Amino acid sequence: MLNQLKRFWKEEDGMGVVEIALIIIVLISLVVIFKDQITSIVKGLLEKVKANADSV
Repeated sequence: MLNQLKRFWKEEDGMGVVEIALIIIVLISLVVIFKDQITSIVKGLLEKVKANADSV
């Protein structure tokens, strides 16, 4: 029983999935919180690209 408990404690196979899920949740939360700022930055960049593309 004690050996099984030690082996279970040392096993880290599932930790990667939990960490990836938490990272995804944090990223989605940041996108939702800063949605307006991200949208304005992307629109500004696309306008600059369009203006530079017209000059070429």
